[in-house]
Amino acid sequence: MPSNEEIVRAAYAAAERPLDVEGFINLFAEDGYLYDVSAGKKYHGREVGDLVTGFDASFPDLRRKLDKFYVDGNVVVVELSLNGTHTGPLETPNGTVPASGKKIEAPCCDVWTLKDTKIQSFHCYMAATILAAQIK
Repeated sequence: MPSNEEIVRAAYAAAERPLDVEGFINLFAEDGYLYDVSAGKKYHGREVGDLVTGFDASFPDLRRKLDKFYVDGNVVVVELSLNGTHTGPLETPNGTVPASGKKIEAPCCDVWTLKDTKIQSFHCYMAATILAAQIK
């Protein structure tokens, strides 16, 4: 049986190129969800793949630099940064931001909760103000 950290690492790997959106979705429990805190939006069911595909379309060279993992039972907290080039439109709660061609390095903190080897919740805390400043 994989550890909670291994499951979270598998989710990050599925979100990298080449994308494995089905693999990402299948790591979630049936009632699991993804919460993009900076956008104030929750994704349920198959929608959890939407954030991954959206970022891939906006930043095709996106890489997640995983800095630190903290595991406490069923909770995994990850400090990371999103790094890539903004070459596609980015959908935001305030509208679409056209491609800028600029490179980003946006710090994030993700909080994952797991149960019985499935992701129950994934809360993504992205520094949206830093990201916005870098793509303008």
